[in-house]
Amino acid sequence: MITPADLPDTIPLFPLAGALLLPRGRLPLHVFEPRYLAMVDDVLKTSGRVIGMIQPIGDSERLYAIGCAGRITSFTETEDGRYMVTLTGVSRFRLGEVQEGFTPYKRAHVDWASFSRDLGVAEHDRAFDRDQFLDLLSRYFATEELQSDWKSLKEAEDELLINALSTLCPFDSEDKQALLEAPSLTTRRETLVTLMEFALRSGEGDEKLQ
Repeated sequence: MITPADLPDTIPLFPLAGALLLPRGRLPLHVFEPRYLAMVDDVLKTSGRVIGMIQPIGDSERLYAIGCAGRITSFTETEDGRYMVTLTGVSRFRLGEVQEGFTPYKRAHVDWASFSRDLGVAEHDRAFDRDQFLDLLSRYFATEELQSDWKSLKEAEDELLINALSTLCPFDSEDKQALLEAPSLTTRRETLVTLMEFALRSGEGDEKLQ
């Protein structure tokens, strides 16, 4: 298990809108820009193999204050030099001073102190009403025309289910950031429910306008 002492003070950043990585979650990445290919090359030479995923704010160069670091746990290189990478979430971080110019990609000092629980065991949501949640999810998936393996959803552990849906559902960047910053699994599930309910109400409004 990774300890706070294992986490570096400075990490490379991969700013990517709409990409959500959560502790113990997984995020597949298709890396093709030269600066990020260089980043993966550099990271693979380190023992921790850590990359910080963080979202830009809107269309600006500014970054959100909180991101999540992941460890490269698998990668393949295509014949034309691209990387297919899987990151496994380690811990969220608070963004410090961003360094530019030393490498073609951004690096930053980060603070891990607020997220020590991310390094622990998987969380459980004791207030989780799975049947009610899955009913809402079924209606949301139907509205968004999404498909899923419902047997796997019914059997998945609380954290795996809630975090995977937070990552995969087509919410906008601000909503993804709210899910990332949720202080607990229960809060993340409540945020997820609110976002799905809002999407369903919006869908009903669109139907009435038509």
